[in-house]
Amino acid sequence: MNVRRRLIPAAAAASLGLGALTACSSDSAASGNTDKFDVVASFYPMAFLAEQIGGDHVNVTSLTEPGQEPHDLEISTQQRAQLEEADAALYLKGLQPAVDKAFDQTGIETKIDATTLTHLEDHGTGGHTHEGEEGHSEEDEHGSDPHVWLDPVKYAEIAQGVGKAFEKADPDHAADYKKNTEALVTKLKGLDGDFENGLKNTKSKVFFTNHAAFGYLAERYGLTQEAISGVDPDSEPSGARVRELQQEAKADGVTTVFYETLVSDKTAKTLARDANLKTDVLDPIEGITDKSRGDDYFQVMEANLKALQTALGAK
Repeated sequence: MNVRRRLIPAAAAASLGLGALTACSSDSAASGNTDKFDVVASFYPMAFLAEQIGGDHVNVTSLTEPGQEPHDLEISTQQRAQLEEADAALYLKGLQPAVDKAFDQTGIETKIDATTLTHLEDHGTGGHTHEGEEGHSEEDEHGSDPHVWLDPVKYAEIAQGVGKAFEKADPDHAADYKKNTEALVTKLKGLDGDFENGLKNTKSKVFFTNHAAFGYLAERYGLTQEAISGVDPDSEPSGARVRELQQEAKADGVTTVFYETLVSDKTAKTLARDANLKTDVLDPIEGITDKSRGDDYFQVMEANLKALQTALGAK
């Protein structure tokens, strides 16, 4: 069976009448029951790991389609049924409540929760409130910041755990999974070195974001993240908060307010205008779209590094 190993947008799958977990192939439409190791990933950072580690032996599908804000994901009854056909599920518990519920209810034998593969920390992210929700916080599940993939060191720890899980679940290809995992970890160590060297000497160590997603990255490289509004990325900051950030910008040499690719830039631009600062993109890499500064995790992380170097005045 010639299954194309890539992430399938839910919209495209729906047009075939197959649902968001459908993988394209010449003679089969199901996300499971292929001649490969079928992995369902919750969103891009998990799907990327599965692809990199699994190589040609896996068929990876993502519950979150490109361009969709992961926290807003809802799982349909059809998707829950299709989950039962997969060989493994890879997710990050606490980030997407709908995914957590669906994975808890499924009978998939191999369930890989990335939060169990590294140590999570509390960076005071605050959380997100979405339309129709009552103030769900990303920290409700673990009391911790879930954005571990933005720290290459922690992402590498997760990769090692995923590799071992793949080896156990699909022993026929264990040697290749081990080799691919080692190659990925080596590349992540190189990325860590790029960030460490690139951010070692900067005029400022403080950066502003509209979403508190970069706590692990900031802690790893000796920076300080200041989020404009921790609850709703689309809300405008209060006058008091703007004045506070204006004072901090002057005191700490902040030049730039960062916004994201998957949420509105309104908040960042409001602060930038009032505080006479620049704006730029710092991508939390929750998904890859046409607006992303790169085609995969590594390219976007390198773009993030360049953006931080410019904003912080790297020497």
